[in-house]
Amino acid sequence: MSRAVVYEKFGGPEVLELREVPEPHAGPGEVRVRVTAAGLNPMDWGLAARPEAAAQFGITLPSGFGYDFAGVVDEVGPGVTKFAAGDRVHGGALGRAVADFVVIEESDALFATPDGVSDEVASTLPVAGSSAAAALAAIGLRAGDTVLIGGAAGGVGIFAVQLAKLAGATVIGTASESTSGFLRELGAEPVAYGPGLADRVRDRGITAATDLFGTETAEAALALGVPPERISTIAAGPTPPGGVRATGGADAEPGALARITAAIAAGELTVPVAAVFPVEKIRDAVELQAGRHVHGKVVVTL
Repeated sequence: MSRAVVYEKFGGPEVLELREVPEPHAGPGEVRVRVTAAGLNPMDWGLAARPEAAAQFGITLPSGFGYDFAGVVDEVGPGVTKFAAGDRVHGGALGRAVADFVVIEESDALFATPDGVSDEVASTLPVAGSSAAAALAAIGLRAGDTVLIGGAAGGVGIFAVQLAKLAGATVIGTASESTSGFLRELGAEPVAYGPGLADRVRDRGITAATDLFGTETAEAALALGVPPERISTIAAGPTPPGGVRATGGADAEPGALARITAAIAAGELTVPVAAVFPVEKIRDAVELQAGRHVHGKVVVTL
């Protein structure tokens, strides 16, 4: 037997349970990963809380929990050529990540973890890193831009800010006043979110924007005359306002995640891990992350 976090009904953190489940094994073309860390994302508890959202992703009850994971390959099935037992890896497995083992096809979302990147950090990368890369690619971010990033202190924002800086852009990030120091450390100029955002940044020369939390930043950029093709959002659904470009992690360019991990290994990009919880405290971890006031990523260890 092995352990996995599961839920049998939709709801908040209280529906999550750590249970013993049959130990899975790798079949043809599959690898089994002994999970050591799982990074949490808003989509994880969003799917567990909202049956309509779960249905869009084909999730039915009972279900496992989480997407992002990192660990070590400990079993390979017949025909596997990309990975071998002992390889450190990270990747995504929808509704299955917070468990002792993840079995995944080697052709799926599984990536080598380079030396110099811990499993805790690697477990934060697939969703947030890919989403940040896609959000910036959608607006054609380039050196010399001044980009307004909404939700800059969140799990995706910490990547978007640093990737934009690496691209040679000036970054202005929206967040709460208590987050100003944190954003400055990441390289962004902080600005308070809320009513009047467009007026607060009107003299900053904004040339592009990405909204990682709702539509406020996208609407402010439109009000400032930024062309809609230079504004993206990952949180406004398929039809954002004013022709703004909707995107997400699935739209990330091939190799985007590998470039992010290489930047981390080289010390060019940091991943603030705000809190680490043992899997037995999964409800506490989700409650903290769902509160939306954590600065950085929340990780569960197994």
